Amino acid sequence: MASVEELEAQALQKGNAVKELKAKGAPKEEVDAAVSSLMAAKAALTEAIHQKLSTLTPGSAEHSALTAKLPPPPKPSKKDKKSSAGAADEAAQKEANRKRDEEAKLAARARKKAEAAAKSDKPKGPPASEPPASDSPAPAVTLAAAASKTAAGAVKSSATSIVSKPQANKGYELHFVKDSPPLLAIIAAKLAKQEVALRRFESKQLPDGVSAMLVFPMDRARLLGGDAIARYFARIAPASACAYGIPGDALAESEVDSWMELCANLKSVQLPSFLASLNLHLRMRTYAAGHGASLADAAIWLLLRSAGSPEQACAKAGPHVKRWWAVVDSKPAFRDTAQAFFGEAKDAGSMEIPLPGAEMGKVVTRFPPEPSGHLHIGHVKAAMLNAHFAQQYQGKMLLRFDDTNPSKEKGEYEEAILHDLKCLDIVPTSVSHTSDHFDKILKIATNMLKEGLAYIDPSPQEEQQALRRNKKPSPYRDTPVAENMRLWKEMQEGSEEGLKCCMRAKIDPSSDNGALRDPTIYRCNLEPHHSTKDKYKVYPTYDLACPIVDSLEGVTHALRDRQYSDRDAQYAWFLDALKLRKVELWGFSRINFVKTLLSKRKLQWLIDEKRADGWDDPRFPTVGGILRRGMTVQGLKTFILSMGASKNTNLMEWDKIWAFNKNVIDPIAPRLTALLSDDLVPFVLSNAPAEPFAKTIAAHPKDETIGKKVRFFGQRLLLQAEDAALVAEGEEVTLMSWGNAIVRKVVKEAGVVVRLKGELHLEGSVKTTKKKLTWLADTPDLVDVQLLDFDALLNKDKIEEDDDIKTVLNDHTKFTFAARGEPAMRQLKKGDIIQVERRGFYMCDAPFVRRSDPMQLIFIPDGKNSFGVHKK
Repeated sequence: MASVEELEAQALQKGNAVKELKAKGAPKEEVDAAVSSLMAAKAALTEAIHQKLSTLTPGSAEHSALTAKLPPPPKPSKKDKKSSAGAADEAAQKEANRKRDEEAKLAARARKKAEAAAKSDKPKGPPASEPPASDSPAPAVTLAAAASKTAAGAVKSSATSIVSKPQANKGYELHFVKDSPPLLAIIAAKLAKQEVALRRFESKQLPDGVSAMLVFPMDRARLLGGDAIARYFARIAPASACAYGIPGDALAESEVDSWMELCANLKSVQLPSFLASLNLHLRMRTYAAGHGASLADAAIWLLLRSAGSPEQACAKAGPHVKRWWAVVDSKPAFRDTAQAFFGEAKDAGSMEIPLPGAEMGKVVTRFPPEPSGHLHIGHVKAAMLNAHFAQQYQGKMLLRFDDTNPSKEKGEYEEAILHDLKCLDIVPTSVSHTSDHFDKILKIATNMLKEGLAYIDPSPQEEQQALRRNKKPSPYRDTPVAENMRLWKEMQEGSEEGLKCCMRAKIDPSSDNGALRDPTIYRCNLEPHHSTKDKYKVYPTYDLACPIVDSLEGVTHALRDRQYSDRDAQYAWFLDALKLRKVELWGFSRINFVKTLLSKRKLQWLIDEKRADGWDDPRFPTVGGILRRGMTVQGLKTFILSMGASKNTNLMEWDKIWAFNKNVIDPIAPRLTALLSDDLVPFVLSNAPAEPFAKTIAAHPKDETIGKKVRFFGQRLLLQAEDAALVAEGEEVTLMSWGNAIVRKVVKEAGVVVRLKGELHLEGSVKTTKKKLTWLADTPDLVDVQLLDFDALLNKDKIEEDDDIKTVLNDHTKFTFAARGEPAMRQLKKGDIIQVERRGFYMCDAPFVRRSDPMQLIFIPDGKNSFGVHKK
């Protein structure tokens, strides 16, 4: 098919041909043929433009430019005007009648008000609850200010005033019957990141049989019906949103349609069976159709919301529906709708907070780590917030390495940071370095000296600090420009005189804000830079480089830790003084955990002293450490989302973040058995098969879709000694995953149980037994396992800067317990998460390779338990 440009050229050519024929007085037949050809060309052009417009975001520059190319509609002929006159007269008559009735109502109301005013000593305005009657639509309200749902379940409509002079709408307007908001269409608009104004009407004010109507910008088109509107927004959503299934996949789009139809026609009595089917459908899927939250998920979500108690219904339906609900319900489009129309309380920690001055598609954030170590939990919130806001506003997130201090930075840390971000599912739009801009920053600093915005200070650092504390100016503050330039040259050469100097910004030495008391902006450093080598002898401080590079790289919003809030004024001063493009600053609180060491220098010391295995030590708060400990990216994201952009700084326990993680892993972790090796008691079953045998059973007792495992059974079982000590002769017990057995004899030595004898009683009821025993069949296939527990590195909740690291460290923080595991553990891979029956959740750190090397499983805290083997 020809492009829009080609069709536009053809239409122009044919239009010129028609003009030429008319100008030279060509025969009518020839002119008519040329006109017909022109009309066909314009029709083809119009169709091509509409097809292209459907792929673009309304309101974008390209969309507007393309809309302007649409050929104007043909003027009606005299015949057309004559044929439509009757219909027009009829419509005009109806409109006149409506206006006459409306004027009569207004006149009657005015008379009543006049009579009431005459009876009163004080004039009274119209009652607040009774706005003037009018058929004019109410003013637009944003989606965020939509109606809330009452306790009885009805949607409340907010009071609105009347617009006396309607204006052409510049954006989308969604008109609907005031008590029946088209929620699916509203969610679809949010998924498509489209700003839509909601306008409520009485049903008689909308076309007959229509409960929802979408009015396009400048009223260029109208679309009727909630489902049709929802599908339209889903189709124009970004491809990455997958709002209509998999883009370009007809089957996936049809699946979305199928779910929508099913939910629309489902009766309440069918809901349990529907959820059971949905649970099965979701066993290997995150979303109902496609790779993102689509109209299918929205239809199901609305169905459950409307039915009431959705969380309870999903929990009963099965682990996959429960998991799906947690994922979908946390999405901004669904959260906003729940708060606006279903009475959900707003989460104070929600990250769905509008950034000041943010424009859709234009937001650029940046994450600027210093390449002096690995990322830790303190960086995670900053990284995720920057990535989140960039995604929310369809913008960009830049990764910039702040490599301004050669003494601390190494190239190897850049690779580590990139790896950590990849593990967190964060992919920056681009990667840069502050050192990429060293030449520009150097020129800016030189101009600052020439323009009197900075000076060179050769005084000792201690003297500078003392004067700053006392709000006194430096004696070198008014040094002549020529002398400043001479000293600046000495600094750049790294001479003996230059090494004694630094460059300071000339702001306000007497300011109450210490960050404005002529801060240092350049200093000498003779160590080679890992990237620029020996090219420079002077390096900018973060205070100077950050605002300059933010502005140069197009950053629109700089998100930063609130601990730097006193530097906000300094940041703004640099932008103003240097006449750079403005950047919005937006602060958030950092994450502080008890008994947590975040200092890169001190963490490096632990590694150097062999008190830690490396930067991914499970006791470290680094990204590598917490992921190796068993934290999942989804659990981490959910936790960060629960905190959101809150500006409250608190010292937090680790329990909460691990509890979030448990909610993620509990439904999907296979159940396996391991018993401590030095604490085993044999239980011999006289009537069990003499030879061990195996059965294939579900790996998860509540969800067979998790997979299968091979379980071994035999005549000789192994029990944990603490379980064996609790049973009595003649007692019937339950052997988990097998059935009941009766203990016939308890053998003790020195008062300690050393052996049990009994027999199977599989016909017995597991409901009647008090003791449920975990066991292993004593076979040669058992696996040697090490169960690893870790304690906090610190013995103090909050470490101070002057604390001696040696005095605040716990002496023993790693505990290893030998165990025997069931043969199915041989199938585990590094990083697999399982639940060891009656112990807790573990991550496989070292899988089975050979009999001589035991597997290693690291205990994952769950919010209640920090140890798998409780310390005695």
